[in-house]
Amino acid sequence: MSEPHLPERLARAITLAGPIPLSQYMGAANAHYYATRDPLGERGDFTTAPEVSQMFGELIGLWLADLWDRAGRPPARYVELGPGRGTLAQDALRAMAKAGLAPPVHFIETSPTLRAAQAERVPDAEWHVDLVGVPDDGALLVVANEFFDALPIRQLVKTAEGWRERLVACQDTLFLPVVGDRSFDSIIPPELRDAPYGSILETSPASVALMRQLAKRLTAQGGAVLIADYGYSGPAVGDTFQAVRGHRFANPFEDPGEQDLTAHVDFATLAEAARAEELIAHGPVEQGLFLEALGIGPRAEALVRSAPARAEEVAEARSRLTGAEQMGSLFKMLGLTAPGWPEPAGFA
Repeated sequence: MSEPHLPERLARAITLAGPIPLSQYMGAANAHYYATRDPLGERGDFTTAPEVSQMFGELIGLWLADLWDRAGRPPARYVELGPGRGTLAQDALRAMAKAGLAPPVHFIETSPTLRAAQAERVPDAEWHVDLVGVPDDGALLVVANEFFDALPIRQLVKTAEGWRERLVACQDTLFLPVVGDRSFDSIIPPELRDAPYGSILETSPASVALMRQLAKRLTAQGGAVLIADYGYSGPAVGDTFQAVRGHRFANPFEDPGEQDLTAHVDFATLAEAARAEELIAHGPVEQGLFLEALGIGPRAEALVRSAPARAEEVAEARSRLTGAEQMGSLFKMLGLTAPGWPEPAGFA
């Protein structure tokens, strides 16, 4: 007897136990989604910055190498959370090597499909399902590009009775959001408690827990983290839960496990969690400003000099990565450094 599809399994769980938190729905859907496909590129559902141009990964590699050099060149390991196809790591490692840094590589990845793609580009990497397996014998140089946006969120809704959790109910295999009965008034930030009815507050306990775990490692071992994602600095109200399929927005409550579910990242909360473990936070700053500060202009010019036929392609890629109307403003960069490590570039 074959295993039922994810929508049927979720529907059965909801029928037996009642509506489930949005975080449970999102977590199950994304776990299935990433485990069963390569979602990137024109044939996939979305394109990330490293897939737009090699310049993105190269500049991140140089950012890490510069920090490592000014920190005294300690023993270090490169760690990437959710490394996609391995494109960013491949480009970053090439740039790092030219600066004298050739660290062991560790990928935090659970998808067999994506692990196979990563192995083609970075065959010497070691794979882990979480941070626990990463050795603690040196500084960690950590990159997370479009990783935190896919971690499960909870949503709290302001109702006439107060703040309640948004749950997911089911009719047959039609999923829909409903409001639970339990009160969450006590955890709402004071400045948001009087928000209008219908307001939605998003939280991501999974993101905070991971950040605390990561920060503890860096405080003990040294190193830095660079987070690139789309998001905002909270606390703020708003519904950012969304689905992307075939490079278009879709209904996140349709076809769970067959489309990418994300939410905007609350950078202020991530920074606060890191500071609670004694890390120093830098930013967030807009991706466009960060890449320009790191030298994407001179790098683009160098690429065109070496391959004049690519001039238009390079210009388009730079515009896509840095343009305010494209990725430049929506995406933000948050830097985190261990106590005693130097100020990172790009955040002045």
